[in-house]
Amino acid sequence: MTGPSSTPRGEHAPRPGVTWETELVRAEQVIADDAPDPLPNRVTRRALARAARRKK
Repeated sequence: MTGPSSTPRGEHAPRPGVTWETELVRAEQVIADDAPDPLPNRVTRRALARAARRKK
């Protein structure tokens, strides 16, 4: 393992436009009333399984 360098490195600036031209977009999803319920994600499945184990 080497020790710290005696000459500090300058700060690294990201290339122009990387940080300040990002646009956050949130799309609304419309689900029909007669559509089947979506499958739960992994976290939800694990929580349901944990709750089922506690009830026994």
